[in-house]
Amino acid sequence: MSLTGLAPAKINLFLHVGPVQADGYHPLASLVAFADIGDRVTVERADRLSLTVEGPFGAGLAAEPDNLILRALRALGEAAGIGEPALKVSLDKQLPIAAGLGGGSSDAGAALKLARALLGLDLDDAALEAVAGVVGADGPMCLRARSAWAEGRGNVLTDAADLPPLHAVLVNPGVPSSTGAVYRAFDAGPAGATDRPAPPAEWSPAAVIDWLAGQRNDLELAALVLTPAIQPALDAVAAQSGVGLTRMSGSGATVFGLFASGEDAARAAAALTAAHPGWWVRGAVLGAAGL
Repeated sequence: MSLTGLAPAKINLFLHVGPVQADGYHPLASLVAFADIGDRVTVERADRLSLTVEGPFGAGLAAEPDNLILRALRALGEAAGIGEPALKVSLDKQLPIAAGLGGGSSDAGAALKLARALLGLDLDDAALEAVAGVVGADGPMCLRARSAWAEGRGNVLTDAADLPPLHAVLVNPGVPSSTGAVYRAFDAGPAGATDRPAPPAEWSPAAVIDWLAGQRNDLELAALVLTPAIQPALDAVAAQSGVGLTRMSGSGATVFGLFASGEDAARAAAALTAAHPGWWVRGAVLGAAGL
């Protein structure tokens, strides 16, 4: 028996970042949504714990001795008191790496949920979120994989159940963006602020897009200095007919555009794919129910 699940792409609809603290972490405020596209994770019982990686971006992870999936599953075994879980894990890596999409943390979150179900472990969601923290501050939010306000280090989460589905196009210009390097460049500039804005007056897609236009991604400028290839992607998405907002996600290099309709998003994705065949371009719905 095997179980398979989606590890969805994570999008920071806005990202307000404060100055680095004594513990080395940055406080933040963000509204996070998950896409209906991502990697796929499969788990099945085996003699020992193992991981195989395939897919268009699999080669970039094949040499990792301590993939986040393995780290999370070893922590799961420790928390459940069963030792290292004997599972064969397969990862179909569809998302670009170092892309600001939370891919590694989302992969780990999917693997944790699938392993709990397959092994029948008596761990509730709160206990599983504690395990997910081993992969980083965004581990718990990627385990939940649902729209949320994120504060603290990104681990203080409040469900954003009012966020409607948003039609989007995700674009990665084919270059990695190092989270650590972006934060170091951010620290060299003016101090940021973790202001959490008041929510929009109404939660229609048009109203949410207008409200988001008044927010920021505080890491965008630092990422553009380090990875200038992000700017042409931002410009190309912003030039599409029907786009209501264009912004970088997380620490980059993926950017997203939000559209009023799925038809507008589909046309934009087709146009961007034709104009930039070397880029990764995907249409998606953000905040869709049932992820």
